[in-house]
Amino acid sequence: MDRLSPLAGVSATREVLESHGLVTKHALGQNFLINDDVLKRIVALADLSPSDRVLEVGPGIGTLTIALLKSAGRVTSIERDRDLPAVLTETLSEWSDRFFLVQKDALDFRLDDLADDGVDLPNKLVANLPYAVAATIVLDFLQRFDFLESATVMVQREVADRMMAAPGTKTYGAYSVKLSLYAQPNGRFPVSPGNFFPPPHVESAVLRLDRCVAVDEDGSALSAELLKATCVMADAAFANRRKTLANSCKTYFSGAGGQYPGAVDGLPAIYRHAQIDPKRRGETLDRGEFIRLGKALVELSAKHRIR
Repeated sequence: MDRLSPLAGVSATREVLESHGLVTKHALGQNFLINDDVLKRIVALADLSPSDRVLEVGPGIGTLTIALLKSAGRVTSIERDRDLPAVLTETLSEWSDRFFLVQKDALDFRLDDLADDGVDLPNKLVANLPYAVAATIVLDFLQRFDFLESATVMVQREVADRMMAAPGTKTYGAYSVKLSLYAQPNGRFPVSPGNFFPPPHVESAVLRLDRCVAVDEDGSALSAELLKATCVMADAAFANRRKTLANSCKTYFSGAGGQYPGAVDGLPAIYRHAQIDPKRRGETLDRGEFIRLGKALVELSAKHRIR
């Protein structure tokens, strides 16, 4: 099979960097993919077609971007390194009519940044993410951008474990609960350090997450208010990991300041309305039970105006 990206190799990567007088920047989490077979597996897992419009974070020198442009109809990439736009102009010149670059930190990315794109919004996130912010970016983008149907991302193996953790496992936590409200895993494969230049000191994994619609026990989609409240209860339940709900939630809401005045006194009513034993620990609760806790928080907030 033909190579997807001519940049997927150590020598090619070095040549591009050296021609622009650049070196890899550890502070920005730059580890460039150098295995074309991994690129093929990413594209296959993302299930890309010419009708897809991809959003990419951290294109680097364009190694994965080229593979995406060969498989999708349009790619919009977000890059914070000010030295790389000139590189991308060169490496992606063949696809300049289907490539759009947003020069900023992905953590500061807003919908308005796509205003100059002039085409339909992206429908898939596909990226080799900077590992230090990977978990934050995935949850944030799925929460804020409902036009994203899926996210196929390269992350640290431990982060992938958290993303797909089940109740009762050691990696299950508030993040696992919150992400499950927006997406469900649909495929994963490992990637060893030798597939990068320079090799990272961690194992990696590519994980696909498909957007889902969280529903309550009646089958009704959760409102934005209920989604937020459920996320709050997940954070509260794991404020003191391996402590009971009663202890952990009390710690959380005691430090919530004025955001939830009166919530500490209202916790017994929340547990009662949600039919959850406060002696249980957060890691034993499934998504449905957290939704019940969120619903109870919303109801109590409306009654006592503890917003």
